[in-house]
Amino acid sequence: MKNTATPPEKTTIQVIERLDSLLNALSRYHDPVSLKELARVTGLHPSTAHRILNDLVLTRFVDRADTGTYRLGMRLLELGNIVKSRLDVREAALELMRNLHRITNQTINLSVRQGDEIVYIDRAFSERSGMQVVRAIGGRAPLHLTSTGKLFLSIDEPKALRSYITRTGLAGHNKNSITDVAKLERELAAVRTHGYARDNEELELGVRCMAAGIHDDTGKMVAGLSISAPADRLQEAWLGDLVNTAQEISKALGYVPKTLR
Repeated sequence: MKNTATPPEKTTIQVIERLDSLLNALSRYHDPVSLKELARVTGLHPSTAHRILNDLVLTRFVDRADTGTYRLGMRLLELGNIVKSRLDVREAALELMRNLHRITNQTINLSVRQGDEIVYIDRAFSERSGMQVVRAIGGRAPLHLTSTGKLFLSIDEPKALRSYITRTGLAGHNKNSITDVAKLERELAAVRTHGYARDNEELELGVRCMAAGIHDDTGKMVAGLSISAPADRLQEAWLGDLVNTAQEISKALGYVPKTLR
């Protein structure tokens, strides 16, 4: 007997194509759209369109209005902003990161926040730095264990910070990791006072970091620039170069300090 079942791969691709057609259709309308209209313009059966739209609503890619109509959801905006910040920041930062690496001969990291972690999106380094790169581009690390992560936590509202602490339990990686709430709060207060952050072997033993924030044209901090070095080689003299480089990248993104507005 001949097997007429649809291969799983084909079924998956078909669902993605239908999902894509619905999102594209929604993008063409300024106002919420009815199920009937979406089925018409996509050529999908109403029951099929309804099933996929329900899944998209659950994942916040689509919003359902009170009238039973649909429009694009905020999740798309959130993801789009993440992609935009990564692409724009990387383009603006690359040459300046290389310059900072030439000054310090240490690893220079560019990171963004994604949920409860930072994500490394670019790096300038050389084998001569004497430090093995532990986390490759695309790698992640908890916010409270990294210098860039502390920058982001320092600008969180108190309620958001408490939620982070509850979700993560401030889990540590080694004996130097900050796992105490009071100690973390003191650390974040220092970050807000000085405008930069440190990681004193809290993520990886033998590695210290310092980080400064990068802001976009709206004043929002969109990334962090950090220097990672063997613990006995990190020099305080590099802090000024780090802060100045982060400011130059911010300027390239259209950021204007409040004192100049």
